[in-house]
Amino acid sequence: MPSAGPAELDAAGITDPALRAAYTACRELNAVHGRTYFLATRLLPPERRPAIHALYGFARHADEIVDDLGDGRPAADRAVELDALAGQLGTALEGGPAAHPVLAAVADTAARYRIDRQHFTDFLVSMRMDTWVTDYPTFDDLARYVHGSAAVIGLQVLPVLGTVVPRAEAQAPAAALGVAFQLTNFLRDVGEDLDRGRVYLPADELAAFGVDRELLAWCRRTRRPDPRVHRALAYLVARTRAVYRRAEPGVAMLEPVSRACVACAFTLYRGILDEIAEAGYHVLHRRVTVSTRRRVAVALPGLARALVARARS
Repeated sequence: MPSAGPAELDAAGITDPALRAAYTACRELNAVHGRTYFLATRLLPPERRPAIHALYGFARHADEIVDDLGDGRPAADRAVELDALAGQLGTALEGGPAAHPVLAAVADTAARYRIDRQHFTDFLVSMRMDTWVTDYPTFDDLARYVHGSAAVIGLQVLPVLGTVVPRAEAQAPAAALGVAFQLTNFLRDVGEDLDRGRVYLPADELAAFGVDRELLAWCRRTRRPDPRVHRALAYLVARTRAVYRRAEPGVAMLEPVSRACVACAFTLYRGILDEIAEAGYHVLHRRVTVSTRRRVAVALPGLARALVARARS
């Protein structure tokens, strides 16, 4: 596990021992499960990192309720647990006791940065969808899920990152970047999602290339490529690249001390699409990743830019 990051907590003015422990738990979740995000977060000024860890920790906590299939619980039980989480979050956001460390940290972050509570509500709506929705007929249907699962994440972190333009102007590209990251995850994890009984790729767009759930499952089971799947994934990768292009202007709208962080995450996550293409779109049986060498090559120049921005600020 990573260290607790006491210097970050000190820089953020977080002194209460219980709250420090809560933020530390979120930091450890980010380090273990969100390697790209964690690396990018290291490029932020220390005082802003705990808030990002808290937002990631809460999202991860909710995601584990719906995705931890090894516990054998039925979907109905997961929905009940999400409803309970929503109630516990509401209590914490109102200043009441937190039922879990991640709730204490995220409630403190929401108060510090005045994050709109509706973003958390929308996020949990999408998490509930994962307990009963197993596929999406069209991209518009998927967009309703992605708004809560991804776009609002971009909107949550925006107050932490800060902007040099009116925040409302930066919201559209921030939301688009969250969506781009999520669509990238869907393409990278299509095989694992099949194992969970879900397909996050629009059925009508797959059908245009002669692909359906059964063919995807066959390719995963046999580890054999299929030209129809290749063409479908190539199209969806191209479509996702267009979302990154819509998001890219948002980096310059951020405060200078935050730009290196987001630019690093942008480059590394978009690089996953390159890895998918280089694998010939034969990814249903394995999870492509960006190499450690590539991570370092992106992060080190980012660190230099971050240090210069901090010095100037």
